[in-house]
Amino acid sequence: MKIIVPMAGRGSRLRPHTLTIPKPLIPVAGKPIVHRLVEDIAAILNDPIDEVAFILGDPAFFGEDVEKELTTLAQGLGAKASIYRQLEPKGTGHAIMCAEDSLSGPAVVAYADTLIRADFNLDKEADSVIWTKKVENPSAYGVVKLNDQDEIVELVEKPETFVSDQAVIGIYYFKDIGVLKEELQYVLDNDIIHGGEYQINDGIKRMMASGKIFKTGTVDEWMDCGNKEVTVETNKKMLSFLQDDGTTLVSEEITKEDSTIIAPCFIAEGVVLKNSTVGPHVSIGKGTIIEDSHVSNSIIQKEATIKNATLENAMIGNYATFHGDFTNVSIGDYSQLL
Repeated sequence: MKIIVPMAGRGSRLRPHTLTIPKPLIPVAGKPIVHRLVEDIAAILNDPIDEVAFILGDPAFFGEDVEKELTTLAQGLGAKASIYRQLEPKGTGHAIMCAEDSLSGPAVVAYADTLIRADFNLDKEADSVIWTKKVENPSAYGVVKLNDQDEIVELVEKPETFVSDQAVIGIYYFKDIGVLKEELQYVLDNDIIHGGEYQINDGIKRMMASGKIFKTGTVDEWMDCGNKEVTVETNKKMLSFLQDDGTTLVSEEITKEDSTIIAPCFIAEGVVLKNSTVGPHVSIGKGTIIEDSHVSNSIIQKEATIKNATLENAMIGNYATFHGDFTNVSIGDYSQLL
């Protein structure tokens, strides 16, 4: 089994945090988004993972350090890491085809801007399984249309009339991804473009038209990491899930003086808390110092310094310094508010 991860986008909606770090490497509940995504998919598949193929963008931004981190991630699953590049933003279908050499055999395609919680048996006899989430307002999403055998027969984008309440979340299983490769090659060769880009949906629709069987795999939770507000909310949910799972979230190697931690919180090693209250739903990266502050429902990355602050729904970048009375803030790496 392979996992194909297109992640070439710059994550502009999550700026300033993505000015220095690719969005999939932003930590949520103490672990980068792409790490959580790949590991959770591997657990659901319950099959050995042979290869994880990452499609990255410009090497000037997705450099050697990123490649090394992703290689370590794949190797941790006992898999080979393959690195490909999408140097122009030509769409989801084009991104997948950038990994052409890896497009054979059973595979999952997963876009690295979302997190999931799921417990279902993947139908590996189907030609493809499109992972979905039941939603209350399907008109805001791309949804699947099902026949009376619960097979997917159509993909409908933001339907004005009810089609189904199963929204497509951007994770797909293919019994043989080589079939998708052939159809996407046709899309590229014939310049089939929607929204100015080559889309995975056009390859999928061609597979459906040829009689391939598509089923759904419905996840329990689908959490977005598209912008600051939803990323902080996803951090909150993930911390609660991990606490319920019995995961140890607070390192034993922290310094805590006259401070209170209100669970659930992720607190990495080397963190210093002085005369502060932290939590609930706070993630703090390695080496960060928090003094004379109250922090809740926030993400603070590594080696930051927070003093005399009341923070709620905040996202603070690596090496940032914050001192003052602001509350709902979003500042990136190396920023200072004094």
